[in-house]
Amino acid sequence: MRDEPFFSAAMEALDVFCDVMWLEEGLARNTLESYRSDLVQLWDWLVAQGVTSWNSVTEAHLQQWLACLAWEKKTSRATTARALSSWRRFFQYFYRERPGAADPTLRLQSPRLTRPIPRSLSEADVERLLTVPALGTSLGLRDRAMLEVLYASGLRVTELVSLPLAGISLTDGVVRVLGKGSKERLVPLGEQAVEWVVKYLRESRPVLLQGASHEALFITPRKEAMTRQAFWYRIKAHAQQAGITGPLSPHTLRHAFATHLVNHGADLRVVQLLLGHANISTTQIYTHVAHERLRSIHARHHPRG
Repeated sequence: MRDEPFFSAAMEALDVFCDVMWLEEGLARNTLESYRSDLVQLWDWLVAQGVTSWNSVTEAHLQQWLACLAWEKKTSRATTARALSSWRRFFQYFYRERPGAADPTLRLQSPRLTRPIPRSLSEADVERLLTVPALGTSLGLRDRAMLEVLYASGLRVTELVSLPLAGISLTDGVVRVLGKGSKERLVPLGEQAVEWVVKYLRESRPVLLQGASHEALFITPRKEAMTRQAFWYRIKAHAQQAGITGPLSPHTLRHAFATHLVNHGADLRVVQLLLGHANISTTQIYTHVAHERLRSIHARHHPRG
């Protein structure tokens, strides 16, 4: 199917689209990879339906593929909504460059989503997790520093592993983060996180680099920057050792950071700035987390709870 002329033309258009989104709109590479995956699946399916040109792509085709995702592939509503967002973004760009054609995504409706309350960790769970890495090893000391920075700053895992050495000011206790959409923000670290980073820089990083140099702050034994996948594996292993049950990822610590701030009375706008959320509605989920905590405390301690 992929040797069809339409598929080749679609892939060429997709390459140009991704370049434009990256250069002009500053979309993150991970976002563009998601767009690419969603659109390549769509191209495959359209070719299988006999589509041979852009003018042949209709709203009905996209509706059928949406139904296929939902009923045959059992794709979640969130993933389906993301795929639809990818299609919209591409076709808006494509038909902007080719006026006169009808955009088949204009009337498509996104599936209704319920925003789940994110899984977090209690403060006691976080403390247990932080103390697990073996401090007598270079990797253990590095992991402790990474966990401390992650919990102290609420960074996304991509922001953490791509943090350059020049992006952290130990004197001021802040990190300069390049977040989604290439938006820069300053996030305070706190004294304990600074102390662990200093210890890592003094005792662990030189051992891992073995005389080499690297611009990344957090380094692997291969003298390369830490990856998202490698850190996910490390944090999962530490969680098991700490006796923390249930799924856990680096993003869980980001949720813990925000949840604990709100529980201790932090202003929601401040939490929004620290997390790098473009819209306050994304941050408002943490008010629900705080309300749930208040409700459980009331039920546990009030005589008529």
